[in-house]
Amino acid sequence: MNQLSSTNIPTLSVDNCIDTLTSLYENAINKNIPFKSIPSLMLWGAPGVGKSQAIRQVAKRLQDATGKKCNVTDVRLLLFNPIDLRGIPTANVDKTLAIWLKPQIFQMDESEGVVNILFLDEISAAPQSVQAAAYQITLDRIIGEHKLPDNCIVIAAGNRVTDKSVAYKMPRALANRLCHLEIESNFESWQRWAVTNGISPKVVGFLSFRQDYLIENENISDDLAFTTPRSWEMVSNVLKLHGDNVDSAYPLICGLIGKGVAVEFSSWCRIFATLPKIEDIFMGKCNTVPKGTDALYALVSSMSAYAREHDDSIYQLENSINYAFNLPSDYAFVLVKNYIALGLREKLMSSPSFVKFISTKGKLLNG
Repeated sequence: MNQLSSTNIPTLSVDNCIDTLTSLYENAINKNIPFKSIPSLMLWGAPGVGKSQAIRQVAKRLQDATGKKCNVTDVRLLLFNPIDLRGIPTANVDKTLAIWLKPQIFQMDESEGVVNILFLDEISAAPQSVQAAAYQITLDRIIGEHKLPDNCIVIAAGNRVTDKSVAYKMPRALANRLCHLEIESNFESWQRWAVTNGISPKVVGFLSFRQDYLIENENISDDLAFTTPRSWEMVSNVLKLHGDNVDSAYPLICGLIGKGVAVEFSSWCRIFATLPKIEDIFMGKCNTVPKGTDALYALVSSMSAYAREHDDSIYQLENSINYAFNLPSDYAFVLVKNYIALGLREKLMSSPSFVKFISTKGKLLNG
C-alpha cells in the first residue's frame, strides 16, 4: 500500500498558521458557530519546527481577542494505549453492567466563558491501534460513551515519515477526517517570535547571519544533535543559566546542536566583545558603528534585546532611532521591524526621530 502523500496540502509558516487558526476560531466564537461544525485540524511538520508552540500562541491570541479563558489539554498520543483514551472499565453499582471511567483528559471546564483546545500531539507516532481510537474523537468528538464538551476545539499534530522520526502511516479513514496543514520553518517568523520571547541575542544574531542553520531539513542526517527552532531555544536557555558565557556552556550547546554548528556559533559569539556598549547607544553617548555583516547582525540583535528590557523609556528609544540613521538601511530596517514586533509601534510614532526615519527610509520599510 502506498504511503499517503503531503505534497497536495498547503504549507504555512508558523506565523501564518497562528493567524489562520486564530481567525478561524475567533470568527466561530463571534458568530456563535459550534466548534463541532469545524473540521478537526492536522498539523504536519519536522521535529521542533514549532507546532506545539503555535497552538499555545493560538490559545493566547484567542484569549486576548475574545476575553474567554483558553485552556490547552496537551495529549502525547505516543505514550497512550487505546484504553487510556476510552477509560478503565469497571462495574456499575448493581454490578450488572460494565461502565468506563472517564479519562482525566476529558475532564474539561464547560463554562460559557471558557474555550478548551484538545491538542493530540504526536498522532503520527502513535501505534495504529491508538490512531484508530482517535477516529471518533476527531470526527464525532466522542470516544465510547465519553463526549467532548461543545466548547472544545480538536487539533492534532505529528511528524512526517520523511523526517526520520517515529512515524506510522496514517490510515486513510483517519486522514479523511482531518483538515491537513503543513508547517514549515521560516526565519522571519521565528525571528519575530524569538525577539518578543527573550531568546538570547547571541542566538538571534547568529541565526540572522546564518539563517540556513535554523533547522536541518534538507539532507537529514542520523546525528543525535541537530538544529531546530526547539534546540536553539534550549541553547538560549542554557546560555542564560551560564550567565551568557558561551565557553562554560559549550559542552551543552554541542549536545543540543552538534559539534560542527556549535564551533561556528562559539567563534561567532566572540564578535559581541567588540561591539559598542549597547547602554551607551540608548543613552545617546555613542555613534560608532561596527563594520562587517556579522558584527552588524550582532549589534541589531543586542539592541533589540535591550529595547525589550527597557521598553518603558521613550528617551532611550529615541536615542536608538537616532543611532539607526548611521546603520546601513537594511540593518536599520531589521531593527525597526524588531521594535514593532515588541509592541513599540505606538511609542515609535510619538518619536520625532522615527517620523524623520520614516520620511527618509519609508520606501524600504514599505518594501
